[in-house]
Amino acid sequence: MKPVGPIPAGYTAIDGELAIGGRRVSELVAEAGRTPLFVYSRAHLDARVAALREALPARVGVNYAVKANPHLAVIGHMAALVDGFDIASSGELGLCVAVGIDPARISFAGPGKRDDELEAAIAVGVTLNCESAGEAARALAIGERLGKSPRIAIRVNPSFELKGSGMKMGGGAKPFGVDADQVPALARHVIAAGAEWRGLHIFTGSQALSADAIIEAQGNVLELTAKLVEDIGQPLPKLNMGGGLGIPYFPGDTPVDLARVGAALAERVESLPPVLAETELCIELGRYLVGEAGVYLTRIIDRKVSHGVTYLITDGGLHHQLAASGNFGTVVRRNYPSAIATCYGAEPTEEVNIVGCLCTPLDRLADAAAMPEAHVGDLVVVFCAGAYGASASPAAFLGHGPAAEILV
Repeated sequence: MKPVGPIPAGYTAIDGELAIGGRRVSELVAEAGRTPLFVYSRAHLDARVAALREALPARVGVNYAVKANPHLAVIGHMAALVDGFDIASSGELGLCVAVGIDPARISFAGPGKRDDELEAAIAVGVTLNCESAGEAARALAIGERLGKSPRIAIRVNPSFELKGSGMKMGGGAKPFGVDADQVPALARHVIAAGAEWRGLHIFTGSQALSADAIIEAQGNVLELTAKLVEDIGQPLPKLNMGGGLGIPYFPGDTPVDLARVGAALAERVESLPPVLAETELCIELGRYLVGEAGVYLTRIIDRKVSHGVTYLITDGGLHHQLAASGNFGTVVRRNYPSAIATCYGAEPTEEVNIVGCLCTPLDRLADAAAMPEAHVGDLVVVFCAGAYGASASPAAFLGHGPAAEILV
């Protein structure tokens, strides 16, 4: 028997059934008209941002990384909660503009921005986090053609990384950012060329659960920034310190000690060197803001026993939940937090494998998991589905199509 990951706090039951936003999930499925279904909780989003605001020093803003969940309703809800938005494509820019977000609140990162994407961003006043000297040169040329000064920040590839992060974005050779020793000269060049200088972006990694590792990385970022600003010789308008805060997915994972991270950052902010005295500071978070606010609901369409093993076969699967299936960067597959939503909280009575509807052995949602007895028509829930679910999974695989999505 294999344990499932820890279910996030804040989920309750009504009459033995999982409830979100004060409504049973069967009601939400009926409203959506089908399964599979992603449900995102406003209350969870509000609570997470509020907890961050309480823990972080007031000077440090919060940016939402749209790539974590680009559902229009989620972006629109986050607009009133966060200070800025970080995008990674012109498609995400279009989504932000569609819900009325001021482009001045948006920054655009990514190592392969096309000329048409640079032009769209420059035209509306988005800040470009330039990832190379070549990209900066293209942005300056496009700005000159448009008769508009591009708003340019430089993404830095530092010599250090975020220890213990699930995805390292800095340290050594990387496609992301400009190597730190090349940043001052490039910054002086773009300023002299007439760009509107917007600052630095230093993103070292993501999905870290160690407060010590996050505290160390944030300290390193601030120290490196101070040195770079001195070498650039110009005030720094803004520093995007990146993110890094992870969420528990697997058995044994524990939440980040947010209070410790916030206290350490407050201490650092209180003793910033003079060159950073007027710099706007922010952190950039995606998964940490939205991951635990979403669930994936899929209906059991068959129950079978093969060689003594019970399988619950659902109408969902890896085409919507690639990460939960174990096929999104993990080496050893472990069970995400999951449950039988229609008998939520009931004691487990059997060991089952929960699989999806795709014709591949990779389509697994839970292996050898202890669950209460479930039958055809019951709903399975996969938690921590609010980030990198619907948009990061191969929805077109085998022609089953995308899941529905709602915000409640």
